[in-house]
Amino acid sequence: MTAAIAATTDEAVAGIEDGSTVLVGGFGLAGMPFDLIDALIRQGARDLTVVSNNAGNGDVGLAALLKAGRVRKVICSFPRQSDSYVFDELYRAGRVELELVPQGTLAERMRAAG
Repeated sequence: MTAAIAATTDEAVAGIEDGSTVLVGGFGLAGMPFDLIDALIRQGARDLTVVSNNAGNGDVGLAALLKAGRVRKVICSFPRQSDSYVFDELYRAGRVELELVPQGTLAERMRAAG
């Protein structure tokens, strides 16, 4: 099997459908795939389940995806920090679900599914 290589970030996310589960790397802002998340926002998929270490920082990356109203559920091990106000507001308003999972369990669930 030959892996396809996308020429652009928009091409890389083109096949993501509404209701998809998306795994997002990074630890806070370190390693966050900002360009891919921006492409996903442009692409328009909705009702996403996001699996990541945290639930976004400030207004960029995952926080931007949340703010755009594209995320239905976040599965993470560390949802809150001082600049996670986008997630905090959406969660308190009942506009996003949270599944809190210990970090080791989160990693093992991803490994087992792979």
